[in-house]
Amino acid sequence: MSSKNSERSQPSDIYFNSGDLKCSAYLYRPAQKSPSPIIIMAHGLGGTRKMRLTAFAERFVAAGYACLVFDYRHFGDSEGQPRQLLDINRQLEDWKAAIAYARQLSGIDHSKIILWGSSFSGGHVLATAAQDENIRAVISQCPFTDGLSSSLVMDPVTSLKLPTLALRDRISAVLGNEPVMVPLSATPGNTALMNAADAHSGSLELTKYDPDYKNYVAARFAFDIIRYYPGRQAKKIKAPVLYCVCETDSVAPSKATLRYANQTPQKEIKRYHYGHFEIYIGDAFEHVVNDQINFLKKLNFSMAKVIFEND
Repeated sequence: MSSKNSERSQPSDIYFNSGDLKCSAYLYRPAQKSPSPIIIMAHGLGGTRKMRLTAFAERFVAAGYACLVFDYRHFGDSEGQPRQLLDINRQLEDWKAAIAYARQLSGIDHSKIILWGSSFSGGHVLATAAQDENIRAVISQCPFTDGLSSSLVMDPVTSLKLPTLALRDRISAVLGNEPVMVPLSATPGNTALMNAADAHSGSLELTKYDPDYKNYVAARFAFDIIRYYPGRQAKKIKAPVLYCVCETDSVAPSKATLRYANQTPQKEIKRYHYGHFEIYIGDAFEHVVNDQINFLKKLNFSMAKVIFEND
């Protein structure tokens, strides 16, 4: 990227309200003066906007899209106590707040709002778009779609320890004490929400981009993950959806994702041999982000329906 394009890609550091707290976000604007489509983006399980989402956003803005890249409440630079509280309903509220904020921005084509999510947020964008018929497109990358499927890929011995930690955390919250934390990722055999062979090493590659990253969340979340099935909402989505599916995904199994993807009325499905954490970096990133830009280029926003050929 030229220095001129790099300057254009520098975002504004902004805040928007979600409930009675503020979410921190980067707002990128493309060079053109006419109202532009906007892509709203957030990370996956415990991730922050600094963990390579900026790389995707820079490519999108160079292609003519504005981008709003935010941290959930309780994470990153956003407000919220206790820190590292991963609450599914609150995160879905943050998505709605981000959309509401985008819809009042000047210089944006408010009829062309696109949702982009990866991993856990790949499920959030499906659930959110199913409830908002004015979303114009969705990109769901290596998405978490099925709580049971993701729970079953955890190491069976260490996963048995999660309910105990979750119960301790719930009791601690009732007593007004500090949260009991559980690691987000760990090596196989150690207790964590993700302990597949590539989970910890893959996560560490992304955390290099955010020196303040915390590899833990409040353990009460372990009670919620198995009850979350955002893929079931896919059949209700009116907008075209691009699914970027990692066939060897060790965190969000592809079999469940493909089942839900095929129920989506307007979809394009791209399959990759990359692992869950590989697609953020290097050649895998280049491959996937180019597919995502090509998907966006195919969209004719003046049409009521878009037909895609799946690979």
